[in-house]
Amino acid sequence: MSRRWSLWVALALLLLWVVCGYGVRYGVMESTAWVAACVDDPARWQCQVRSQLGMMIYLGVFGWAALASAVLGFFLPGRAGRWLAALGLVIGLPALVLYSASLAVFAVVIAGLRLVRR
Repeated sequence: MSRRWSLWVALALLLLWVVCGYGVRYGVMESTAWVAACVDDPARWQCQVRSQLGMMIYLGVFGWAALASAVLGFFLPGRAGRWLAALGLVIGLPALVLYSASLAVFAVVIAGLRLVRR
């Protein structure tokens, strides 16, 4: 597979990943149907998962994880640095959508800079 083709595939997968983040945000976290269902029966496992995801968003887990991964990837040489930067990008893109934009924006920029560096 050519390098250009793999770049297009990676960009398409990242775009799909952002769309999935929006699906989680609007389909699960902000959905009035889920809010009503979880008020009626908060012990359901779906409501527990939603609650834990909300707590992770509140604590900024995704933003901090993306930032830590991107910074480590930026300073590590070779393939390990590229993989960590890619991981920071993969964690950071949905974090931008899921209310952690203040940290995730730096992670995405740092990871992007590392990924375009030779």
